[in-house]
Amino acid sequence: MSVTVATRPVIFGEVLFDRFPGGQDVLGGAPFNVAWHLQGFGVAPLLISRVGDDERGRQVLDAMHAWGMDTGGVQTDPDHPTGQVRIEMSGDSHRFDILPDQAYDHIDAAQALRAVAGIAPALLYCGSLAARSHASRHALEILQGQIDARFVDINLRAPWWEPALLHELMQAARWLKLNDEELEQLTEAPAGTPLRDRAAGLRERYGLDLLVLTLGAEGALFLSDAGEIQGRPPPVAEVRDTVGAGDAFAAVVILGLLRDWPEALMLERALAFSARICAQRGATAPDPDLYAATLREWAE
Repeated sequence: MSVTVATRPVIFGEVLFDRFPGGQDVLGGAPFNVAWHLQGFGVAPLLISRVGDDERGRQVLDAMHAWGMDTGGVQTDPDHPTGQVRIEMSGDSHRFDILPDQAYDHIDAAQALRAVAGIAPALLYCGSLAARSHASRHALEILQGQIDARFVDINLRAPWWEPALLHELMQAARWLKLNDEELEQLTEAPAGTPLRDRAAGLRERYGLDLLVLTLGAEGALFLSDAGEIQGRPPPVAEVRDTVGAGDAFAAVVILGLLRDWPEALMLERALAFSARICAQRGATAPDPDLYAATLREWAE
């Protein structure tokens, strides 16, 4: 199930600003968040995305430079704005209002190929949102033809998904991550069918090495040839918001694949790190000490 340690992960998809109530803007987007966390853990991912030729686009590039990230895969679009999502909070939960026709919807395939030409990709991570548009979907298909090891992270954001597209993405996947609500939407089964049975059926249908099912406060479930493992997250003293918790989880799973961790250890560490992200506002952590402390804990 592991991938080659000596090569880099390629992260494909949206980079955008999450706009919270009260005017706070936080840099995010699931693929960007995953790439950010991997950089924090010292993995040096290559992010393939697209920003506008605008102030927000420059903020993205500045933040990446400051964090030490490779910006060689981030394209600049002269005609479309840097992505934005309006977030509405309700207690610990949130709702997304995703704006259409953003720069990340126009990722150019030729530029993406040039960006990956100089590296030997360990795996290709992609979410499902950036594939909503023809241009970015085409770029993703081209990259999938170049990179065999593919990690697909399902992000169902109405109305920006369709069953046929998700079927294609899951067919191309080696590892698949989704949450319990997404699993129910993507599988047909009689009412009351346990989530485990739905997940096992989905894994068998698409021949996945690993299916990762996140369960919110109940933790997560791994299904693979090795069997089934379920874990619960550690308690969080104060949940600030859950935006990006799944992305933090995915980043640690990818790190575990790169470093060939046992599945039980991978699950434990992914749950613990995603719980830490729930204790802050926003999906990315700009504090290198957080990652350094986490790595020290893992080394103990």
